[in-house]
Amino acid sequence: MSSIVRKAGLGFAAAALALTGAAYGVARSASADVTAQLTASQLVADMGAGWNLGNQLEANSNGIPSETAWGNPVVTQALINQVKASGFKTIRIPVSYLGNIGAAPGYTVNSAWLTRIAEVVNYAYSQGLYVLINMHGDGYKSITGSWLVCDAADQTTIKAKYAAVWQQIATKFASYNDHLIFESMNEEFDGQYGTPTSACYSNINAYNQIFVDTVRKTGSTNASRWLLVPGWNTNIEYTAGNYGFVLPTDTNRSSTIPSAEQRIMISVHYYDPWDFAGQEDGTITQWGAAATNAAKKSTWGQEDYMDTMLKKMYDTFVTRGYPVFVGEYGSIDKTTYDSANNTYRANYAKALVATAKKYGAATAYWDNGYNGQHGFGLFNRSTNAVTQQSLITAIITAAGGSTSTTSPTTAPTTTPTTAPTTSPTTAPTTAPTAGTGACKVTNAVNAWNNGLTNSITITNTGTTAINGWSLVFTLATGQTITAGWSATYAPTSGTVTATNASYNGSLAAGASASIGYQATHTGNAAAPTGFKLNGATCS
Repeated sequence: MSSIVRKAGLGFAAAALALTGAAYGVARSASADVTAQLTASQLVADMGAGWNLGNQLEANSNGIPSETAWGNPVVTQALINQVKASGFKTIRIPVSYLGNIGAAPGYTVNSAWLTRIAEVVNYAYSQGLYVLINMHGDGYKSITGSWLVCDAADQTTIKAKYAAVWQQIATKFASYNDHLIFESMNEEFDGQYGTPTSACYSNINAYNQIFVDTVRKTGSTNASRWLLVPGWNTNIEYTAGNYGFVLPTDTNRSSTIPSAEQRIMISVHYYDPWDFAGQEDGTITQWGAAATNAAKKSTWGQEDYMDTMLKKMYDTFVTRGYPVFVGEYGSIDKTTYDSANNTYRANYAKALVATAKKYGAATAYWDNGYNGQHGFGLFNRSTNAVTQQSLITAIITAAGGSTSTTSPTTAPTTTPTTAPTTSPTTAPTTAPTAGTGACKVTNAVNAWNNGLTNSITITNTGTTAINGWSLVFTLATGQTITAGWSATYAPTSGTVTATNASYNGSLAAGASASIGYQATHTGNAAAPTGFKLNGATCS
């Protein structure tokens, strides 16, 4: 889906704030995870229903990736917990790199950006979910700073840069188990929607081959993990048909993979018919056999067409051992034009997921974080509340899972998007106990102009568990917290107390928790000082 469509319906100017710095902290070690390698059919079944964290890590402001640039709040653990509690088993996290890539010859990716990507990945990975990350907006001609352009003149430079960036990404995540899947790129094409051109398609094929070779050569789990590659614009016809798509070879994969099995998946998207799924004029609001008004139903793209297209992927790839991933699908909210629209949106989603499952494909619904007219949202990202339960139920049941209409017990139903101005009125459910040892705190500050973000990793270095905690620290003069995640913060300047959320209050001996905040400053972007956890001074 193009960046223009991703932002459609937001209806307000994007804030030009770059959230690029955060520390990586999870309760378990990725390198300690060991899972059996799954066959293609086992993988698809295990991935279940998927969901896209859209308009977040691929959002950008003037070519610099910025998590909040397209109107969504900072991603939190609480949001991901709600997505999991709703029945989703897979989360696709689109990622752009753009201006966070340094100059030749190293093309070094901004370390704070890689760290924030890892932190968001860990929100899902630590919960046992499948996670997919890609290179998303770097090939959109409409975006400032795009460079992965298949019809650009200097392909030698593009390919060297592409290999260098994927080498860094793969190295960053080399120890993660097979629940992490890499996707080479997103909707790569030359910007015109006609028949693919051979020269451009040849470069897309080359990018996919570079991606597979580069990731495999970094070793560790990367030698055997599943890799996802698209054809022209992730279009089914142009990928499965005779238009030039070439499967990459996988000669550098681990010898532990049985010779008869693959470790490559094929990526496609599905938004047909567009006049129902994405067109914003409000004319076509119904879909499928249950439609009651022919004038509001598209003349094409119904159940039979959907079946034909997904069967084409099955015949071309699944039968050869290459599973298919419908990484984006969905339809926008048109209830302002037709109060029954959500019924047809649910029918559409249910049919897509069920048909994909029938033909050996996994799926991920496109959620851009926007609720209301023309939005794709299933959740309110500021409160973590479910906004489209009927669609979620349709998706989860079609995938063979079960849904929950209650909030997860491990996450709060709301997460403040701005720091509270007063102390919490209720104490933690378990009285804080400081343990018998000490604590360690690390900061990761990323500053710009008059703003900054800071991610704080708290480690219990004592010998007993901490059940409920308060972390006290002092902000530099002139700094004021404007938003925070994974804790509550009060007051917003001076000496601040961060109090645990309901889902991260327990810290076993040696365990860590990651929290953070966004703040303004008047020229002093220094990290806070004087950390004390439950009264104990931290190193």
